[in-house]
Amino acid sequence: MESCHAATGDAIASGDVDLDAFRELLTPRGQKALGEAVAAVAEGADPVMAASRLRKTYDASLTAAALTQARLRARGSVKFGEDAARMYFTPDGLEQATRTEVAAHRARRFSPGMRVADACCGIGGDLIALARTGCEVDAVDLDPLTVEVARANVVALELGDRVTVRIADAAEVDPGAYDVLFADPARRSTGKRVFDPMAYSPPWPAVLGMVARARAACLKVAPGIPYELIPPGAEAEWVSHRGEVKEAVIWTGALAPDVGSGEGIRRRATLLPSGRTLTPDVSLGAPDHGPVARYLYEPDGAAIRAHLVAEVAALVGGRLLDPHIAYITGDGPGRTPWASRYEVLETLPFSLKRLRAALRERHIGTVTLKKRGSALDLERLRRDLRLSGDKSCVVTLTRIGERPFAFICQPS
Repeated sequence: MESCHAATGDAIASGDVDLDAFRELLTPRGQKALGEAVAAVAEGADPVMAASRLRKTYDASLTAAALTQARLRARGSVKFGEDAARMYFTPDGLEQATRTEVAAHRARRFSPGMRVADACCGIGGDLIALARTGCEVDAVDLDPLTVEVARANVVALELGDRVTVRIADAAEVDPGAYDVLFADPARRSTGKRVFDPMAYSPPWPAVLGMVARARAACLKVAPGIPYELIPPGAEAEWVSHRGEVKEAVIWTGALAPDVGSGEGIRRRATLLPSGRTLTPDVSLGAPDHGPVARYLYEPDGAAIRAHLVAEVAALVGGRLLDPHIAYITGDGPGRTPWASRYEVLETLPFSLKRLRAALRERHIGTVTLKKRGSALDLERLRRDLRLSGDKSCVVTLTRIGERPFAFICQPS
């Protein structure tokens, strides 16, 4: 019996989800086991003790499936809120899934009644938002377990009248048969994040081939996608949620109405949850640059990715510290949601000895380290500073020209 419990614990710890066990989880007996597992997780029960409790009634595979799903639901609440309590997940599927606020923002550009092909549906985070907008979604995924999970989520959230989910390769989808192609190419391989679009699944050339046959398309991609891979005539939108850049979205056809038939790429940055957007100001040239002033501004990552730093500098009446680095400085306390503002207390040409001495003189014991244009290892620097005071500050590391600098700041 102990060895069975150990095996169950190993399955839970690994996060593996078995297709047959998942299907059993959807039966009345499986739902009862899941309810008990959810209660155990909510109580904070030790994993081994929880497994032992459930194994008195259920076999090892169902116990492992129920407890794994209960823990994934607890984690899923961060992305899916109250919906997570009814949803089903796989570890990779949850990791890759779009959080509700981001998916809902994207879905607002779709019109009710649109027929949408979701070519890489995953566990269904995006198709849920599209269906709730009123779209009819035909979703496919190549992995049988992922399809089962997406179907279970469609049923659990009562969206079955607007969504179909089936096992198929994205290459089998005919984009021209739908109003919109939606694609979120898989960006993980053997559990590791993939950054090269050529290593997406399907790979980027195959995705662009589908886009070429679509009336309109919405592509969810990694924020670091190279500009040269964005198709001409598209709009590229970078989305930041509570200060963290979550994704880039490429819009084509009728979903990029402001671009028209031109060959250029329209750029946009969006802040969530506010929904504020920033687009290029054609009246602005390259931003000025000059010496550090009283305030230092760190633009939001979406604005940086969208090459809209000049627009942010104009909003705060500032200039760049260096023409190639996205730190802005200014004399006045400009306010904008597009940048964090810090008051500069001291400017130092970088030297570990001088920085350590300056921080100790200010009795700094806790420091938030930021860098841009610096090759320093921040964790090693933190250890080397050996601080012990009772105050805190922000230290920003960058370079101006070829010279490295450190700025001791406080949030303003």
